[in-house]
Amino acid sequence: MSTFHNVCSVPSSLWLTGIPGLETLHIWLSIPFGSMYLVAVVGNITILAVVRVERSLHQPMYFFLCMLAVIDLVLSTSTMPKLLAIFWFGAGHIGLDACLCQMFLIHCFATVESGIFLAMAFDRYVAICNPLRHSMVLTQTVVGRLGLAAVLRGVLYIGPLPLMIRLRLPLYKTRVISHSYCEHMAVVALTCGDSRVNNVYGLSIGFLVLILDSAAIAASYVMIFRAVMGLATPEARLKTLGTCGSHICAILIFYVPIAVSSLIHRFGHQVPPPIHTLLANFYLLIPPILNPIVYAVRTKQIRDRLLQILKTGTKIR
Repeated sequence: MSTFHNVCSVPSSLWLTGIPGLETLHIWLSIPFGSMYLVAVVGNITILAVVRVERSLHQPMYFFLCMLAVIDLVLSTSTMPKLLAIFWFGAGHIGLDACLCQMFLIHCFATVESGIFLAMAFDRYVAICNPLRHSMVLTQTVVGRLGLAAVLRGVLYIGPLPLMIRLRLPLYKTRVISHSYCEHMAVVALTCGDSRVNNVYGLSIGFLVLILDSAAIAASYVMIFRAVMGLATPEARLKTLGTCGSHICAILIFYVPIAVSSLIHRFGHQVPPPIHTLLANFYLLIPPILNPIVYAVRTKQIRDRLLQILKTGTKIR
């Protein structure tokens, strides 16, 4: 790797270190990370294929699930191929514009995913609290508009981040990013000049997405639980809550790693840098891996269709 000097300059490219402090283990780390990426890609493509061919799954909840699958593919693919290239070939070089583009994709689609979870909570609220109007309220057009609104919100929230870095902080004191991908704060830390506006904006967006979205989802589930408790029998309550189980698991899988990673990044100054970076990668990999598994295990139609495909494949052999 080239040696870079701590002099403020306008670089055309930057250098990603991978997992700082664990460079000697990169080739071994590529095995679990490569395996997890493969599982994420296969799992999410399988979900998309099953929902496409199984007409009984052409319902709002599964359309939202397909949106999650696409988002998870974008999130994992925006980071993992580059990380594996660093592990295998030491290919840490990345153009400045490519770095800012990667930053935008990661933070934008994480924001979009949070918006989709919010839309899914609304879907569950209508399905349970007002079931007779569910098909009229959540038509395919409305589902598409909710998905588009989540994408537009992500673009509007995150679009200024790379623009502010490009326009306000063009000078860099070093080209070496002690990270495996172009995370916003990791890039801002390299720049010369006053980065307070960038830091405040980043924190504000984090608050809007993480706190407000999770609060709105929690409020929807409070109303759902109130409606469920009004049902006559325990069996009816369990059956109704069972329709929310996959969504609750997916929400926890998404929000808990983000919250833990954010808290450690802001306050865990004693945590070693390799742990910071590993956690940041896991929060981009865990939801794409576990979401398809959760929905395949807990959704009868998806489970039955997958078993049918496996049986057909076995007979052909």
